[in-house]
Amino acid sequence: MISRLKAYAKKIKQEIFVLVEAYKHPELPLYIKLLSLLIVAYAFSPIDLIPDFIPVLGYIDDLILIPLAISIVMRLIPNNILNDCRNLAEKSEKVKRNNWFAGIVIISLWISCIYLLFILFTK
Repeated sequence: MISRLKAYAKKIKQEIFVLVEAYKHPELPLYIKLLSLLIVAYAFSPIDLIPDFIPVLGYIDDLILIPLAISIVMRLIPNNILNDCRNLAEKSEKVKRNNWFAGIVIISLWISCIYLLFILFTK
């Protein structure tokens, strides 16, 4: 069972990188690019909708919501583009590196959202 869970987690990780490549693809419609960007940002974000310290419920987004969102967006991507993105993701996986720019963008988005909520509720 543990080996199946590890394989499942590895598949989800690969699918996230496929979504990263799909976002970059020029033929993909804008709404799919935006959905891909949101899912990737949420998956890599340290902040969850449901905090992990809440027993059982805290892991629902990690175990159910992210894989469900990934599968929905993957169904929206045409097969030829999806195959191209899978190939690119496999190639780029071999040349992994830290992407500080993506981390800075994600953290900036969360800070902006928190700031806007603060402004909204303090007026």
